[in-house]
Amino acid sequence: MTTSTTSESSAAAPLLNLQALVVAVRRRRRLWCSLALVGLLIGAAVAVLRPPPPTAVTKVLVAHKEDQANDTGTLIRTDVELLRTTRIADKALESLKSPQLPEDFMQDYRGTGLTNNVLQIDVTAESDAQAVARAKALADAFIADHVRRMQQAAKAEAKALRDQRDRMRVELAQVNEAIGDRSPESDPSASASIESLFARRAELTSRIADFDLRAEEARMGTPHLVAGTQIVDAPRAVQHSLPKSALTNGAIGLVLGLVLGLAVAAVGSVVADRPVLRRDIAANLGASVIAELRRAPRRPVKLWQRRRTRAERERLTATLARAVRGSGEPVSLLELGCAHTTSVIALDLANALAADGPVVIVDGLPRLPLAGRGQEPGEPAVVSGERATDVPHHVRRIGVGSLAPGTAWTGLQDLGNQTVLVVRAGHGSAAWLHTVARQLADLLIPVIGVVLIDPDPRDRTDGTLWDGLHTALRGRQNGTGQLPTERPSWARVPDIDQEAR
Repeated sequence: MTTSTTSESSAAAPLLNLQALVVAVRRRRRLWCSLALVGLLIGAAVAVLRPPPPTAVTKVLVAHKEDQANDTGTLIRTDVELLRTTRIADKALESLKSPQLPEDFMQDYRGTGLTNNVLQIDVTAESDAQAVARAKALADAFIADHVRRMQQAAKAEAKALRDQRDRMRVELAQVNEAIGDRSPESDPSASASIESLFARRAELTSRIADFDLRAEEARMGTPHLVAGTQIVDAPRAVQHSLPKSALTNGAIGLVLGLVLGLAVAAVGSVVADRPVLRRDIAANLGASVIAELRRAPRRPVKLWQRRRTRAERERLTATLARAVRGSGEPVSLLELGCAHTTSVIALDLANALAADGPVVIVDGLPRLPLAGRGQEPGEPAVVSGERATDVPHHVRRIGVGSLAPGTAWTGLQDLGNQTVLVVRAGHGSAAWLHTVARQLADLLIPVIGVVLIDPDPRDRTDGTLWDGLHTALRGRQNGTGQLPTERPSWARVPDIDQEAR
């Protein structure tokens, strides 16, 4: 792979890898599942510890003079806002003989327009009886205010019509007086004037009768609207079910916690930039993935899993043994985020290579050291990193070390002249993986391959970068200095059935 090819591939890489993001979020399922569970528990606890106050509800049928079939709810929304006024609240408190301030009382009730003419009133109080009484007082105060406003509007309309009628009566009297002052004359122009006065008198008489009728209709129309405005559903206490409230609040808390957890996991994955796909890890390290397996469990696995996992472990050990057996140089296993699993792999590999000759494990792990544990008969010898120089040259050495931040890079050459990287998916950031690859290249330590620990089970990306072996001292070459002609097989190992003894 040339530099131009690398630049082109980097430029073609998307700004946000959705596949890697989905895998990273799925791998952090403990986080968002925990937050969803916490939201569920908090929602249920709120329903138990803070139950809803006693509530009463009533429904009022509101008749409007301006009712239209195509009304979009403007009138009922106006009634809802009128309900939440200090005038109605004060009238309701006055009927209840309560010293509470109207402004405070307005916080204890609300109105909802169910249809264009049905208003629902919900009231909370300290007890069910008090809530029912408050709902009744509010409904009565609202109906009284509504009726008063309708009657005032009807009276104002009737008065306006009567005033207009009276003005026309005055004009009619003037016309009658003008007609009485005229005497029959033979002059044609005078006859035309008298006819005009008679026509005007007839028009005024008709309009006066019309205004009388409209004023009477305006006055008579109010009783119909007053009778139509009434309580259609008597105030009653609302019964609250604790299990139902707990279930509802718990479901809401579960959804909110799940959404929050997914958001936190997604943001954290993007910010941390920790590769989880086999393809991305291999690209950042510049070496091929030759095997995969889950982290070694720290507790015994089930009996029915042991036979299958034992076979997979043997396959992994054979793959690594085949990769390191062709060279007489010391080989190291360098871990990143999986010290315990690396120890198990080193012991299995040493036992497999023991058939070819004596094997010594050089332990350079800062944590979980192998040198401090008890050694059973027949197992390979384990020495600390300080005693690596005491191992005879004819004895095969397998070094075990760490690549965690803070690693002493100068001590890695004592563990082995070539290495197999044991990396846990999603543990190291992309910047740190680049640092590891660069430091190993500077130390002239070729990378035979990468063993990926705890991979995503659904990962189907390619992790073999054979065209990158000649760009740096990564990947072992054959005796002629050419690239290997065979691709080593890699195995997927689901888990390890027991700890290193």
